[in-house]
Amino acid sequence: MYLPAHFEANRREALDALIAAQPFGALVTHGPHGLDANHLPFEYEPARGPFGTLRAHVARANPLWQEAAAAPDALVIFQGPAAYISPTWYPSKHETHRQVPTYNYMVVHAHGRIVVHDDEAFLRGLVARLTRRMEAGEPTPWKMGDAPPDYIAQMLGAIVGIEIEVTKLTGKWKLSQNKALPDIRGAADTLLARDSDAQHAVGQAMLDASPDA
Repeated sequence: MYLPAHFEANRREALDALIAAQPFGALVTHGPHGLDANHLPFEYEPARGPFGTLRAHVARANPLWQEAAAAPDALVIFQGPAAYISPTWYPSKHETHRQVPTYNYMVVHAHGRIVVHDDEAFLRGLVARLTRRMEAGEPTPWKMGDAPPDYIAQMLGAIVGIEIEVTKLTGKWKLSQNKALPDIRGAADTLLARDSDAQHAVGQAMLDASPDA
């Protein structure tokens, strides 16, 4: 990932928070047929290992878990809020006309090596924890006990667990840090006035990352 110094995000707390808030990651691997990507919800345990540990599961029919034995190196991409930035939102554009469109965004790349867990105890615990987290906001949260035991056993048999001890975390917060303060504020205020949650998040992050924050 291209990472100019002014966009580098290296506060561990911020990287952990983005992964926790956006757990649906893109797992990139390199198998016998070249690069591959799988999109999975991850459990993240930041205190386990130097940069945390990620866990997920894939369909047993997915060749990823077998290919990982020969090529375990992996990259997981967690995409935070992103928003288009129009040059018309910069006050300086109306003075000099020397601005162009761009996108602002926050992203974390987690590097590590895949370990496969093909056992029911690992899978049952992982699925139960993921379910509790994803269902937490529901009026009546679904739980594994709501389904017949034989059906749950069948479903668990159709998946395989993976675990990645993260060896490197890289964050990029592209939030107009290379712009003049009035331009940062102009674009951020425009985003904050919009109806989108993602636009609001990016606008607030721009203000938080600005020189006078």
